[in-house]
Amino acid sequence: MEKEKANHVFLKVKDYSVSGEEFKLVKNPEYGFLETIPKPTQVSLSKYYQSEDYISHTDANRNWFEKVYHFIRTITLKRKLRLINNYARESKNLLDIGCGTGDFLQAAKQKGWNVVGIEPNERARKTANKKINSIVYQPEQLSKIEDNSFDVITLWHVLEHLPNLYDQIALFKKLLKPNGTLVIAVPNYKSFDATHYKNFWAAYDVPRHLWHFDTASISNLLSRQSLKVIKIKPMWFDAFYVSLLSEKYKSGKMNIIKGFCVGLSSNLKSLATKEASSLIYVAKNNQNLV
Repeated sequence: MEKEKANHVFLKVKDYSVSGEEFKLVKNPEYGFLETIPKPTQVSLSKYYQSEDYISHTDANRNWFEKVYHFIRTITLKRKLRLINNYARESKNLLDIGCGTGDFLQAAKQKGWNVVGIEPNERARKTANKKINSIVYQPEQLSKIEDNSFDVITLWHVLEHLPNLYDQIALFKKLLKPNGTLVIAVPNYKSFDATHYKNFWAAYDVPRHLWHFDTASISNLLSRQSLKVIKIKPMWFDAFYVSLLSEKYKSGKMNIIKGFCVGLSSNLKSLATKEASSLIYVAKNNQNLV
């Protein structure tokens, strides 16, 4: 099957952050997203995350880039909270998939949410559990949670990492309450910065990113599980972050001025095209579509 897909290669991309290996991006004819080929096996996948530079698994502030990242994260946390509060119900039960070091869950808990987190990385999970009293679990725990348990389920730059994509979406559907809300943030391969940097675009991040989405493919994927996208919001800071990393991959150094200019251009162009570097999709569990 993968040999057949390889005949329709969209782009060839290198893993710049860990292995140096090259992968192909192939368009899925049914849904429209891009797939990373070959996909690492479940056993080998973890080695591609073994880097001190994998910033979401650490609270380190070793250099200016990490300091800026964590400063921006405090701003985006407030925006994420405002977003989910729009869909809060009396029970306020929240599940965050791929919660990293737990900052979003900690902030949500402080605002009255009953929170549960899932994080596969042991180091990040331990850090998160120190912050929020051991309520972050390994992915295996998902199968033990009762159906219709959560008002909101969030995946902040996580869906692109999940190996069993279709099964995972079906599981989220089951765990949501009737009329519950699924919030998914993913990079957008049709953004200006993606088009500008091509194979150097940092948000491809192969092979950790197994899937690469645009607006149509997300809607196609979710609609198969009777999940309807009701709102799409841009993540403005991502264009700058991704462009800075892309400059590093392209030239070997983090050219701040060029990266900033491309990020700004991407954001300005997206005002008309709606194709921001990263997008947040808000989807409702529409029981009437079942």
